[in-house]
Amino acid sequence: MSASSPDRARPDACPGAIAVHQAADGGLARIRVPGGTLTNAQFRTVFEASSALGDGGLELTSRANLQIRGLGPSAPLELADRLWRAGLLPSLSHERVRNIIASPLGDDQHLVDAIDAALCAAGDLAGLPGRFLVTIGADVAGLNGDIGLVGAALLLAGTDTGIRVADPVAAVVTAARRFLAIRGDAWRLAEVPDGVARVIEAVGVPGAERISVPPPEPLLPGPYGDVSVVGAPLGRLTAAQAEALGSFPWLRLTPWRSVVVPGRPSLDGTGLITSPASPWNGVTACTGRPGCAKSLADVRADAAEWVGTRKDTLPVHWSGCERRCGRPAGAVDMIATGEGYRRVE
Repeated sequence: MSASSPDRARPDACPGAIAVHQAADGGLARIRVPGGTLTNAQFRTVFEASSALGDGGLELTSRANLQIRGLGPSAPLELADRLWRAGLLPSLSHERVRNIIASPLGDDQHLVDAIDAALCAAGDLAGLPGRFLVTIGADVAGLNGDIGLVGAALLLAGTDTGIRVADPVAAVVTAARRFLAIRGDAWRLAEVPDGVARVIEAVGVPGAERISVPPPEPLLPGPYGDVSVVGAPLGRLTAAQAEALGSFPWLRLTPWRSVVVPGRPSLDGTGLITSPASPWNGVTACTGRPGCAKSLADVRADAAEWVGTRKDTLPVHWSGCERRCGRPAGAVDMIATGEGYRRVE
């Protein structure tokens, strides 16, 4: 989609923790978690806030963030206060632009924190669109971030530029500022004509070396060394499942709507996905009815029924309308038509 599209002329309406989106089932708050890492106290703050102020559940997003649904009219102020006291809302002006995904099994949280602090310290960067994305690590580079880092390699719009950076934090800030200056009404760097070349001019001189960026490979549930990956059916945690995860000293959200936890825990009876053979793996869905007024179907119920008869392992995303909200890259689409579903591969 070009930057001149009429859809890009309207303000960016990405929900945040303060700018709550009013959905059919109440307020929707999206809580940015740069790098996906949460302490026990922080995670408990979020799910206890959902229990007290929202519908009691939590949604895991494709950018490794959390969402609370069903917020009442007076709830956002109380939610913001709880998040601020837990260290999850360090900047009121920048809270929607703190979009940083890191390798879920990596050790880059220190770099994530430094980049997050630098972005929040730059007053002008509060003007970045809520869809602007930074990725850190090889296994998330294929998620097509606007800016990416794989070691010293600087990626723009998901492609290696050939630039190797000595100061990754400064490089990200410089690239973000350049995008802001040239974006027009675009939300993503790839939408700006010659955008990558124009950002490169501001950041550095490309070398001859290039790394390839493979498609992202989702982490399947199961043990990985001294940690485990745990999934939630359709990316939604019930109150009881959130309580179970709240027993761990820390956890890390992944862009595949799952959670990394320490050790090899027994979560039998919780309904959480712990096996790479689960038929729930790779199945995602938008909110659908009744939560979204635009949806033509209760896609979560339909997807759950379909899982019971699933015959292949292709990733499948169920959408209530043509907008296909939350669709992960590479998924088969099941799009509600009002009279059934249209499959798009």
